[in-house]
Amino acid sequence: MKTEKIIKPTSGYLMLLVFFTLFIGSITIAIKFKSPIFLLALIVAVFILFGFILVNPNTSKVILLFGKYVGTIKQNGLYWANPFFTKKSISLRASNFDSERLKVNDKLGNPVMISTILVWRVTNTYKAAFDVDNYENFVRVQTDAAVRKLASMYPYDNFADEGHDEDITLRSSVNEVSDALEKELEERLSIAGIEVLEARIGYLAYAQEIANAMLKRQQATAIVAARHKIVQGAVGMVEMALEELNKKEIVELDEERKAAMVSNLMIVLCGDKDASPVLNTGTLNH
Repeated sequence: MKTEKIIKPTSGYLMLLVFFTLFIGSITIAIKFKSPIFLLALIVAVFILFGFILVNPNTSKVILLFGKYVGTIKQNGLYWANPFFTKKSISLRASNFDSERLKVNDKLGNPVMISTILVWRVTNTYKAAFDVDNYENFVRVQTDAAVRKLASMYPYDNFADEGHDEDITLRSSVNEVSDALEKELEERLSIAGIEVLEARIGYLAYAQEIANAMLKRQQATAIVAARHKIVQGAVGMVEMALEELNKKEIVELDEERKAAMVSNLMIVLCGDKDASPVLNTGTLNH
């Protein structure tokens, strides 16, 4: 048998009554009658005791008989079955796994520190019990392997100066990366009968040896982008000022004076500090 089989043994409450009857009866016989029959009753009571199976909510019992798979009990309750059955408990509850921070290389070869948070549960007890050696350790190892593969598939971030324009990055594409991680883990953990409920990146940062350099690079990229916007706005304002002056004929400017005016306006509009004006009490040429 290669698939999970759900079984429901006999209710254990009747056998519990039989157990107490035999156990108390053996003690009574031993005290009152001092007969060796109490040994037989005690042995039968102990034999019955090994047949009880208690299944708690959201847990299961995998039943074996001399190495042969009999079935799985998933419905909670007290049961009684063959005392020679071997019972193995497997939890059906959702479990959290927070992986260790791993140092891996992203798609561009930059070392990053990354970890993942995984929510999983067992859905096929046969696969969890017999297809892998230790399903909990299997989850840990395969999660680390999936995270390493995921990090190598995407860059940490986009850098325009390198000509990289990736649609998906580890830092900005949280939903897409999480979906890819879930799909990768589902393929890896399906062999153990495990369902992936949620998988997402729990920690992401550049490795310590390049963190400072990458921070400066990000700051420089932000400054360049801001300067680009400022220059675009300043050019538009200068153009508008020249058009208004020409339209209203406030002053006539030749090409040299226009160039000087444009230079002054660009300095004022693009400078980091407030400009210090110089008053000219002479003509425009002085």
